Amino acid sequence: MSRWVGTCTWDDVPHLSAEQKEDLLRDLPPYQRDARSKGVPQLGSGAIYPVPESDIVCAPFDIPTFWPRAYALDVGWNRTAAIWGAHDRDSDTLYLYSEHYRGQAEPAVHAEAIRARGAWMNGTIDPASRGRGQTDGQQLFQNYIDLGLILVAARNGVEAGIMEVLERMSSGRLRVFSTLQSWLAEYRIYRRDDHGKIVKKNDHLMDATRYLVVMLPSVESVMPNYLAKAGLASPGAQQTYDPWGS
Repeated sequence: MSRWVGTCTWDDVPHLSAEQKEDLLRDLPPYQRDARSKGVPQLGSGAIYPVPESDIVCAPFDIPTFWPRAYALDVGWNRTAAIWGAHDRDSDTLYLYSEHYRGQAEPAVHAEAIRARGAWMNGTIDPASRGRGQTDGQQLFQNYIDLGLILVAARNGVEAGIMEVLERMSSGRLRVFSTLQSWLAEYRIYRRDDHGKIVKKNDHLMDATRYLVVMLPSVESVMPNYLAKAGLASPGAQQTYDPWGS
């Protein structure tokens, strides 16, 4: 006995012409287009980010070394999640390119995975971690700093942060690598309940994304090796590179 899930897209139904597909898409609201045309589950009007995946997902590419990068961290025992972003300042586009998604592990395990992606990078963390412990009541914020991470507490104005993320998505200034399957899984179910409240379940990467977008100007920095080669800093320096010299 086994179960499997299959999806059917408009490309699998030969009786629809290209013109008919365009006409059908034109009459559909944006949040229904991927569900109707590609079989991608969508939440409809309850979705917090009613933006089609096709508008934000892109194929992975080699990130230029001079693009500033940063990460955001949402911590907890059942699930700890981190998201990494690279900022194309020319177009003010933030590309989410890597994720960490693991539950029931000690902070040292998460910290090692985060450092492996670039120990020089600055990060921002769930501000509630200042007073929350996993097993012994120790403040996680300080715990992760002691483990070698460079962190600042994020601003946690939820609705304001959601609006900043949505604005980036709607204007094409937030893109997500197609390899971030955990992020996409959360994105598809990130929703409000019947009373308009955010459903606080399986939303760790969504929270981390909000922290990253809100705190990006404060935490982004360029790879030190690039700064050193460009004569802008000594190796290992932690500073933000401004290509316009302002």
